[in-house]
Amino acid sequence: MKASAFFTPEQQEAVVGAIREAEHATSGEVHVHVETSCKGDVLDEAAWLFKKLGMHRTADRNGVLIYLALKERKFAIIGDTGINAVVPPGFWDSIRDHMKQRFSEELFTEGLTEGIIMAGDQLKEHFPYSRNDINELTDTISFDNNEPGV
Repeated sequence: MKASAFFTPEQQEAVVGAIREAEHATSGEVHVHVETSCKGDVLDEAAWLFKKLGMHRTADRNGVLIYLALKERKFAIIGDTGINAVVPPGFWDSIRDHMKQRFSEELFTEGLTEGIIMAGDQLKEHFPYSRNDINELTDTISFDNNEPGV
């Protein structure tokens, strides 16, 4: 299955809605990328994509990438240095474990949206929204081969 076909348009809208909700009260940025297949280690691929997408260029270094590799049934969550410096130990593991549980129940949209909101709660706590905040990264889902998302 192609990455862009994994989520229905309605499910993609739910994910984008969760991103917008998570970013509503924070200067932080959340991005979701879905790959049909991961060419190597999922964390290495996510880190490479994080840089390729320019997520390390946010003003406060507070970007979060959620990367899904469908064929391998793996995913990774990567936060930039700004957010990693302030979240409690094990924070990303708690999101990963929550999402993994939901994914094991075949609730992919729910697991993803809940993970996004959990990340947004920490971003909101440590990087509150300011009047001059700009949306530094697109809220749409990206897919392999740059297939457009919702």
